[in-house]
Amino acid sequence: MSVNRQILLRARPEGRVEPEDFEHIEQPVPEPGPGDALIRTTWLSLDPTNRLWMREEPTYFPPVELGAVMRGIGIGQVVKSDNPDLPEGATVAGMVGWQDYCLASEAMAPFTVIPDELPVDARHMLGVLGHTGQTAYFGLTDIGQPQPGETVVISAAAGAVGTVTGQMVKALGARAVGLAGTPEKCKMVVDELGFDACICYRDEDWREQLAAACPDGIDVDWESVGGEVLDHIMGNMNLGGRIVICGLISQYNATEDHGVKNFDEVIMKRLRIGGFVVLDHMADRGEEAVGALAGWMAEGKIKPMETITEGLETAPTALNRLYDGDNVGKLLIKVADPPLA
Repeated sequence: MSVNRQILLRARPEGRVEPEDFEHIEQPVPEPGPGDALIRTTWLSLDPTNRLWMREEPTYFPPVELGAVMRGIGIGQVVKSDNPDLPEGATVAGMVGWQDYCLASEAMAPFTVIPDELPVDARHMLGVLGHTGQTAYFGLTDIGQPQPGETVVISAAAGAVGTVTGQMVKALGARAVGLAGTPEKCKMVVDELGFDACICYRDEDWREQLAAACPDGIDVDWESVGGEVLDHIMGNMNLGGRIVICGLISQYNATEDHGVKNFDEVIMKRLRIGGFVVLDHMADRGEEAVGALAGWMAEGKIKPMETITEGLETAPTALNRLYDGDNVGKLLIKVADPPLA
């Protein structure tokens, strides 16, 4: 291609992300300078954190500036390089942004070369073996620490992180009880992924169903939703329970505050609550996580689940699938087919 399609953030969304919050432009493909590598995007990851980066408030990264290319994690192929660590032809993972081409020197985090001998498709470095699966790994091993026989509740159980987390819980010998948005998703995570139970949180009696699925109480809460879901679960934790705060997706588009009311349970139940960002661990312990997750994949204990859409231009509308519950597992955009000229 002779042009670089880019999607720029033009307005900070209020509530739901809308197409008019973005601008689609075409620019010349950048030329790599000394020490640079030019990367052509092949796969783009869509994650709840994309919505956080659009806010004016800083998170673990500064907000995306208005008029800048929308930030996004992806996989690409090095097509030109003056960087020996990123040789031409290499497949790499990193912060590619919502665009066809990027310069590695402009990324906020370093790119990782994906080995040619990787026994699975490279796109799994965005899913089970990438930041998604490693989120489950670090959150469970460092904070949740489920023991055999304990009960772990996983909110957003049919999502990218939730599907990996539940399967990892089972691999560690604990019980996995999910919460998902439709009966079909609940059936999928039980029948295909081996969860012990899954409750549709849109059912009027979801609280009673959850109690029935957790007769011995809740030892670990893997929290990705927040709001009234977290509030209810906090009131039903066992003494010494652990709450892993992975995300609060119900709040990212919210225009009203939905604070937790049961916070006194932290004292009464001696709960431990831990928040974390996967990027804090990937550099030092990524090899450890990938090794464990790849081992479980090879043993058939973790099965990748994906929803794939095609075309860079679909990114702004596809992102809302995360909030509409219109995806199963990892949400990916296929941007181009490698190998690339």
